[in-house]
Amino acid sequence: MEVQVNGKKSELPVSVKTITDLLVHFELDKQVVIVELNESIIDKQVHEKTEIQDGDKIELVRFVGGG
Repeated sequence: MEVQVNGKKSELPVSVKTITDLLVHFELDKQVVIVELNESIIDKQVHEKTEIQDGDKIELVRFVGGG
């Protein structure tokens, strides 16, 4: 399946079907990440149930500490 992640086309393996799968795929599942799917922010409680479709536009935003 081909989707757009943070403005870049990305080919995902068939095992990536949900937002949770996507975060595991990109090794972001242990971090605080805001997920926007087709211009709508997806609540963390529904990541596991929210399916990704071919052609979706996804933005992944994580917070980085600094000083």
